[in-house]
Amino acid sequence: MNRLRLLRPPLPPLASQRRRARTDGPAVGRECVEVLGHTYPCDDFTNVTPKILAKVGRNLHNQRHHPLWLLKERIKAHFYSAYAARSGDPLFSAHDNLSPVVSVEQNFDRSAELPQLGSNSSSSSALRLTRFLRMLIDRQLADPARPPQQEARRQLLPEQLFSEVPNGEDLKMFEAAGRRTPHKQEVHSLEAVKLLEFNLKRTLGRLVRHLFGEDLEVRWVDCYFPFTHPSFEMEVRFHGDWMEVLGCGVMEQQLLNSAGAADKAGWAFGLGLERLAMVLYKIPDIRIFWSQDERFLKQFRVDDIHREVRLQALSKYPPLHNDISFWLPAAGEPAFHANDFYELVRAVAGDLVEEVTLLDDFTHPTSGRRSLCFRVAYRHTERTLSQQEVHAVHGEIQRRAETQLGVEGRY
Repeated sequence: MNRLRLLRPPLPPLASQRRRARTDGPAVGRECVEVLGHTYPCDDFTNVTPKILAKVGRNLHNQRHHPLWLLKERIKAHFYSAYAARSGDPLFSAHDNLSPVVSVEQNFDRSAELPQLGSNSSSSSALRLTRFLRMLIDRQLADPARPPQQEARRQLLPEQLFSEVPNGEDLKMFEAAGRRTPHKQEVHSLEAVKLLEFNLKRTLGRLVRHLFGEDLEVRWVDCYFPFTHPSFEMEVRFHGDWMEVLGCGVMEQQLLNSAGAADKAGWAFGLGLERLAMVLYKIPDIRIFWSQDERFLKQFRVDDIHREVRLQALSKYPPLHNDISFWLPAAGEPAFHANDFYELVRAVAGDLVEEVTLLDDFTHPTSGRRSLCFRVAYRHTERTLSQQEVHAVHGEIQRRAETQLGVEGRY
């Protein structure tokens, strides 16, 4: 059984989502959107929803004594203490309150290499990375204006990278006639990549041990990002399941070259503050982070950011479960992506949804058609839901799944 708890912050749109945005996306009928008091015109790729816009500017990670703020401060304290110069000054610089709005000109007109990396206007992490690179600071911690993430990067010169290696002066960071493999970029030597990978994983390993202790189960998974290669995801054991909490990798050299740092190589990572906070503070439901319930907020008003906090349960209201089954689109039509369905459920039901579970994946033995069945758990954090109001929401999910995802209902 596959299960997806709605833990993930809003993701960059998948290809199928971008195609739909042209005809049936959230921006249809709107000529512009307003973000932090400024108005911006919509285009065919505008897919930000009113629900997300309503949360822009809340900056939970900068609200004192919010659990995301506590976690962010603990991460900063670790990097400040573990990575300091001989003078005592921190080697990593921190940047708070970065604007969520970045112009096309800033991201692309100044960096012609980005499209060659497979990036586009939806690859927000790559775009923020180029902004940091142009600051010409070798070590950075950044709290993007999109609150769920903390990001960091480090750039190293050859003499820094090989300083701890015997006869490191004989090693080279770059090679002129290399080729790209699953393990390295064409311009990097294998020795350089292995040291960068070791440095990155050691840094992140120290961080999670600092936060959670030695007992936390951690594993690394190879993956793909358009702005790093090789790339990895760190997963931790949470409620008996493996949960991805961060993505990282060796930065694409084209990004460094375009930012004026062609003599350096480096790594970068972005971790989900919400996911780590859920593990650290035993928070079972991502929706609680946005709660203004005093019973929730007062539990995190502590004098010491390192003090152990465990959330006391707030909601005692029962969940309501409704199933939805449908045939997937036929061959030749736009492909179905499960993430699209999860995002659709979130867009329609919002904070009423606690969990979406894939119950069944069936292929008809004669026609070859494939059918999926999902169970949606609805629960309000402050009151008991009625079946009548849940049925109305669930019916809208069914309707939009057919019109937006091209599925055929089996209701």
